[in-house]
Amino acid sequence: MNQTIAKVALTVHDYDEAIGFYVGKLNFKLIEDTWINDNKRWVVVKPEGEGSAALLLAKAVGEEQLQTVGRQSGGRVFLFLETDNLERDYQHLRHMGVTIVRKPVTEPYGKVAVFADLYGNLWDLIEPVKE
Repeated sequence: MNQTIAKVALTVHDYDEAIGFYVGKLNFKLIEDTWINDNKRWVVVKPEGEGSAALLLAKAVGEEQLQTVGRQSGGRVFLFLETDNLERDYQHLRHMGVTIVRKPVTEPYGKVAVFADLYGNLWDLIEPVKE
């Protein structure tokens, strides 16, 4: 059996502001932006790295979904973005005005910093230990 997690749905308030953040500030690629109907789009963004899962930006509809925007993991780190150069990417995040929650530290598994996306979801930026 050969399986992969191809996409993770991320609830957002607005498609265009989410694209602006992920593409404009995190340098993700816009893979697809297709209108499904007058209110719904299929918007997929992805980091540049090979083999990376993509994010499906899903506009929240209704009170229940609106409550999940920015809190998809109940306040814990939700997504983990691996890098080959934490310092470079950390400085880029700072330059772009991304909210830094925890400055870089060294852990047994590598260097890690925590940042928040435009809605408050927490991300680990990790440069894994090279083996």
